[in-house]
Amino acid sequence: MRVLVTGGAGFIGSHTVLALIEAGHEVVIVDSYINAKPSVIPRLEALAGKELEVHAFDLCDAEKTDALFANAAQAGAGFDAVIHFAGLKAVGESVAKPGLYYTNNLGSTLSLLTAMQKHGVTRLVFSSSATVYGDKAPVPYNEEWDFLNSSSPYGQTKVMIERIATDVAAVSEGWKVALLRYFNPVGAHPSGQIGEDPSGIPNNLMPYISQVAVGRLAQLTVHGADYPTTDGTCERDYIHVMDLAAGHVAALNHLDAQEDVTRAYNLGSGTGTSVLDLLHAMERAVGKPLPYVVGPRRAGDLPAFWADAARANAELDWRTEKSIDDMCADTWRWQSQNPHGFPEE
Repeated sequence: MRVLVTGGAGFIGSHTVLALIEAGHEVVIVDSYINAKPSVIPRLEALAGKELEVHAFDLCDAEKTDALFANAAQAGAGFDAVIHFAGLKAVGESVAKPGLYYTNNLGSTLSLLTAMQKHGVTRLVFSSSATVYGDKAPVPYNEEWDFLNSSSPYGQTKVMIERIATDVAAVSEGWKVALLRYFNPVGAHPSGQIGEDPSGIPNNLMPYISQVAVGRLAQLTVHGADYPTTDGTCERDYIHVMDLAAGHVAALNHLDAQEDVTRAYNLGSGTGTSVLDLLHAMERAVGKPLPYVVGPRRAGDLPAFWADAARANAELDWRTEKSIDDMCADTWRWQSQNPHGFPEE
């Protein structure tokens, strides 16, 4: 298939681009570089062993988005499917700037879906999130839970986009949509050439720990050690980004056989790992203790949640293969080789 990957220079998008190419698909990337750097592309091309078609613009620009689809079709190289990663993704920033998140994430998606409808592209895999389950869903999270909600504007954009894509597909002939709700992506490509490169102070645990390990940050603050969990710290379902990339390829390949017009899939390991367990796994990868302090709980943090991934296991023939130690080893290889992330251009 010829696949348009929006946000293809980002953390999850870049790894999925490589997985798609390895699986025999042809890939076209569109990215605004709001959450990524152009220097990702030469590394992707080196790993893929080929030059990539890349378009640098914001999908909120409806005219440019339409032109991308029109020009591809006119050249006899129209898109068979879209994998949609593009969007702002920092939970904390979304709380401070909700209008920015609703404008960007919903606007870019509406522009994309409009172009897809106009140009007859009927296959979509959407990068959703476990945040759509909110704080009321029973653990493990199951796709049958219908009361989707979220405590952050970022999460609410995922809920809304799921609903928008579902409604558009329902009235568009021949559409098939997979909504991939993934949990906590970590790790890096085993080459160490691409990985997670957040701007500023990391919002997520793994890049924070890895920046402590490489000396960019002084210590980790563990937010609360009195939760009702195995060691008192929050537990999350971590998934290696390479397993996650494989999940997108599996969902794409399954779309034609998918019985429902729109189908949601949890992509996770199905097990919880605590903050301290992840810290100690990174210590094993680095080969030394890492400094941390215990601070107060952080508002909005849930004690523990993880995926019920049975649907993805059964229908997509997909399951995680990499361990927490694998995730930390690959993260450390990336971070130690690239202590300041991707180079600026």
